[in-house]
Amino acid sequence: MTSRDSGTRTRKAPAERRHEIIRAAAQVGLAEGLECITLRRVAEELDVQPGLVGHYFPAADTLVAEAFTSATMAELDGLLPERPDGPGHETPLNTLRRFFTLLASTEFDNVSRLWLNARHLSRYRPVLRDHVIEQELLWCRRIEQLITEGTRIQVFHCANPWATAVRILVAIDGTSAYINTSADARTAPIADLPRTTAETELGLPPDSLATP
Repeated sequence: MTSRDSGTRTRKAPAERRHEIIRAAAQVGLAEGLECITLRRVAEELDVQPGLVGHYFPAADTLVAEAFTSATMAELDGLLPERPDGPGHETPLNTLRRFFTLLASTEFDNVSRLWLNARHLSRYRPVLRDHVIEQELLWCRRIEQLITEGTRIQVFHCANPWATAVRILVAIDGTSAYINTSADARTAPIADLPRTTAETELGLPPDSLATP
């Protein structure tokens, strides 16, 4: 058997190594749950000694929180990329239509489970709680930005984009709360709840945000 320390290893820059550890921890969290993110488990994933992981993350709770943020940021950027300034990008209506189509699929189920997991653990882990709150606010701001733009060009009708963004996010999270128990019932009205809520909030006709 070959020792994990044998052979020649390339010494990585601290920032690169730290990013690698967070990415590996995020994969463990997505596949197995945040409780399974330990220095030893992440070291196994990377085929390194636990002491190396501990050098960058002496407190496992910090690594858990960073892993959560890494996974959920990737989800947010995949579902609702930050919009560039200026013309030439996708319309707010089409962006939301794509967003809700992806949400209704199973592609992001593991991240939905991660959110549920993180909110439960946040009761006991203050560092994770701070990261969850920060990500929730970032989600709201990203949705608010889109609604504000759509309202400005009169595609949406919304008096308070922030409040509407919060209510849409609550509908999304409410649906995701059943991810572990109702996977066989992911049909309307459960899967459609966030979309139909958004259509009502934005003054759109029914099915305006559905995939054509």
